[in-house]
Amino acid sequence: MKLLNSFKKKSSKVDKETFCSLALELFHYQSRACAIYQKYLNYLGVDCIRINSIEQIPCLPIDFFKEHKIKTGDWEEEEVFMSSGTTASIRSQHYIEDSKFYLNNAKTIFEEFRGELNQHAFFALLPSYQEQGHSSLVKMVDFFIHKSNQGNMGGYYLNRLEELVDDLLRALNQTSKSIVLFGVGYALLDLVEIAKKRGARLDGLVIIETGGMKGRRKDLVKSEFYSILKIGLGSVRVFSEYGMTELLSQAYSLNEKSYQLPDQMKVLIRDIEDPFNYLKVGETGGVNVIDLANVHSCAFIETKDLGRLSNDREFEILGRLDNSDIRGCNLLVD
Repeated sequence: MKLLNSFKKKSSKVDKETFCSLALELFHYQSRACAIYQKYLNYLGVDCIRINSIEQIPCLPIDFFKEHKIKTGDWEEEEVFMSSGTTASIRSQHYIEDSKFYLNNAKTIFEEFRGELNQHAFFALLPSYQEQGHSSLVKMVDFFIHKSNQGNMGGYYLNRLEELVDDLLRALNQTSKSIVLFGVGYALLDLVEIAKKRGARLDGLVIIETGGMKGRRKDLVKSEFYSILKIGLGSVRVFSEYGMTELLSQAYSLNEKSYQLPDQMKVLIRDIEDPFNYLKVGETGGVNVIDLANVHSCAFIETKDLGRLSNDREFEILGRLDNSDIRGCNLLVD
């Protein structure tokens, strides 16, 4: 536990200059203390002693979170976050050693992006996450609502779109605070339909979109999606959040294309045909994420997202990889 706490302190203070050295230090620790990651590295035949750059670190396929408890060290979890999914799918599970650490990390990242929490009032339209439960996103937004300390302003609106429109209009007219709506893509389109019917304009609203369409609506190109929101809701500003159950850190978009990485994260783009080879800036491939906040699980994750780097601090998400394109590992079914 002392080592975990030490890494938590270091990750909360990491910057561009110290990222690589801390990532390597954490790798050498997790390669010994995370049983599943150690088994995966052994399966690959990795000589961990020879790993001396972050580009040499193998990333754990994200599907391992569906099949195994990914834990570094020996501890009892405070809670378990679960991914959203259909009834037919297996949900990823992320065992959390320290919920407070997760929330404070999320707070730090958001405040770097949009300013202090108490300068905002937070509203949430996240029906699928609420309905399925055990959501890291809901946990984060709950925390933001509580910490923003805006009294009765803000909250969740499950199946209450008419009321959400009323309360957003009231908040936008009554306070100088920034009004922020976290919303899943398909539910935001439902909101547009209600606002249009009522002729309501939500000028000044900040929308943070996350989670996409979840199979509820047709997938849209991000620029088209943003355009629908802006035409349907008025003079709103739209951003996106890149986060997932398996990561304790988040990235937020600067514009319709690029996400900006916080100090705790780094993205590397892997070659689809050779997943242990990394591509140059501007080239398209699979997204690997190093998240130094994942001190208690595994910080090195091979996702199923397709993307490219704009520079060393910004990246784009271009879609999802088909299962047939992903190089699997027998350890998933051992």
